Amino acid sequence: MENNPKIYIIDVTNRDGVQTSRICLSKLQKTMINVYLNKMGIFQSEFGFPFTHHETNYINANLELARMGVLSPIRLSGWIRATAQDVKATFQLTPKIEHLNLSISTSDQMIIHKFKGRLDHRKVITEMAKAVKEAKKKGIKSIGVNAEDASRTRMEYLIEFALVAKGAGADRIRYCDTLGYDSPFSIYERVKQLTQAAQMPIELHCHNDLGLAVANSVVGAMAVNDAGFDAYINTCINGMGERAGNADLIPVILAIKYGSRLKDKYKLDERISLKYTWKLCKYASYAFGVPIPINQPGVGSNAFAHESGIHADGALKDRRNYELYDFEELGRGEPEVVETGRKITAGEYSGIKGFRNVYEKLEVKFKDDAQAIRVLELVRYANVHNQKPLIDEELKFVAKYPEIAEKIFTMNP
Repeated sequence: MENNPKIYIIDVTNRDGVQTSRICLSKLQKTMINVYLNKMGIFQSEFGFPFTHHETNYINANLELARMGVLSPIRLSGWIRATAQDVKATFQLTPKIEHLNLSISTSDQMIIHKFKGRLDHRKVITEMAKAVKEAKKKGIKSIGVNAEDASRTRMEYLIEFALVAKGAGADRIRYCDTLGYDSPFSIYERVKQLTQAAQMPIELHCHNDLGLAVANSVVGAMAVNDAGFDAYINTCINGMGERAGNADLIPVILAIKYGSRLKDKYKLDERISLKYTWKLCKYASYAFGVPIPINQPGVGSNAFAHESGIHADGALKDRRNYELYDFEELGRGEPEVVETGRKITAGEYSGIKGFRNVYEKLEVKFKDDAQAIRVLELVRYANVHNQKPLIDEELKFVAKYPEIAEKIFTMNP
């Protein structure tokens, strides 16, 4: 039991967010999201699938950035199935990984109708325990065990599952509301009961099929804290994710910081800073190619817009009349400058003169022509890799970490 339990954020954009149907992120874009999340003070990024071959170089490159201190203090965690074979495969491909979440289904629905006899209830627990022990043996520093479809799992079985996971060496249980089935009422009761029985921290992983992902995540975290343990909320930037998406990162943070009865009683990880919100959400929108709705909390174009006479008058007299939090806190307020005259961009067919012009504007200097030509080649690859023009921060990243960029752009099928 924790003395002063807190709520931490584990962002899963680079794992669950990229599973959104019809869209994807390049490995450079995933890396930049990790950079932004680190700047925001997010506790952990679930940054990919370490046993998937096209992720291997990206994952190893990001782990190298972590060892260099570029991605620090954020933790980088991989997602794998809860089998000993997946653990072994992970360490063959990404031997430096330090944090893992191991996932397996626990509901009657999925055990009976997904596994189709390959695994029964007993074997699910046995397989999971073997996987956790194998991960501990390999030296993993933190292990989360995911109960997929936990919200439709019988509570007695879920508690047994959690206790075996804890006994095998798991640090946390991920309570997955995989279908967005829970309501704030049900998740509070179930998660509090699970936390009290297992006596360990719980992660909340909520989907938005009923539009309740943020509410369920926050209420679930309250239940874990009320039972005396740290809570970990899984989020995705701009609410990306499968089907109707996952719990949206920024509204989750805003709810804990400013919600009635929440802001005074529950403690959010003090490292979190909202000042990078605007850049992060705008970048994710650009990278995914998905516009931010105008009414999106915090970052929508109408989030601080007032038109009706009474509202506009009240907001002008005192912003607190109609605004719960300040736009400046979210990094908003800076003008978005769009050049309307001549614009030289760096793309896959750029020449050295135009390329140098772009970097001069970014105040990046090269020590000689050889270095400039090498970075130019990488920027050309990056444009092919992203299939869209690079933003300034991406151009700076490639110039500053060319060896890392080269690894990220390389696929080993």
